Amino acid sequence: MNDEITIKQAQLIVDQWIKQYGVRYFSELTNMACLTEEVGELARVMARKYGDQSFKKGEPQDPADEMADVLWVLLCLANQTGVDLTEALKRNLEKKTRRDATRHIANEKLKNNN
Repeated sequence: MNDEITIKQAQLIVDQWIKQYGVRYFSELTNMACLTEEVGELARVMARKYGDQSFKKGEPQDPADEMADVLWVLLCLANQTGVDLTEALKRNLEKKTRRDATRHIANEKLKNNN
């Protein structure tokens, strides 16, 4: 069984979930605030897991769950604003490739990773 989900499928799954369980989407501005909040929660986990801070007792420690929360709200925002994230990602990759085709390869700071 293939458990992979495309971005397009993810957008549809979130939309169906919202319609079945969520009553309606929060406003775009509310979801933007929620996205900011979720990114902050991810940042906290990353700072404690990979940075110099330590976890507090009972504090969530799973970056995967926090990343999924970020993705969920981003998918909501895309659905609400009519953005096809698959197409947006394709265009973004093309833009980055044109702009940065040699930029990172030529960056001396990236060559010595020690």
